Amino acid sequence: QVHLVESGGGLVQPGGSLTLSCAADGNYFSISAMGWYRQAPGKERELVARIFITGTTNYADSVKGRFTITRDNDGNTVTLQMSSLKPEDTAVYYCYALKTSNNYWGQGTQVTVSS
Repeated sequence: QVHLVESGGGLVQPGGSLTLSCAADGNYFSISAMGWYRQAPGKERELVARIFITGTTNYADSVKGRFTITRDNDGNTVTLQMSSLKPEDTAVYYCYALKTSNNYWGQGTQVTVSS
């Protein structure tokens, strides 16, 4: 089992920045990827960014150049640095981890971009 603990999020003005962090607790060995999804009201959950154990990263087109995902050397903490935030980035952000073909999810953290 993998337990994901998220931190960060909150309210920010358009153009501002926020950082989300997610730490994997428990048996985090063999986690092959970690990342973030988000879900806005009335919309489906979508991939924001993920990073594989190899260091390869994927980003949604809508966040490329604005968001950066990194992973610590132990491989159990992932950070999402978000800048130039837009109102359309408003959503609940969920951390996820992929381990032996199973997806594990955090409880979610709200990000609201509004003036």
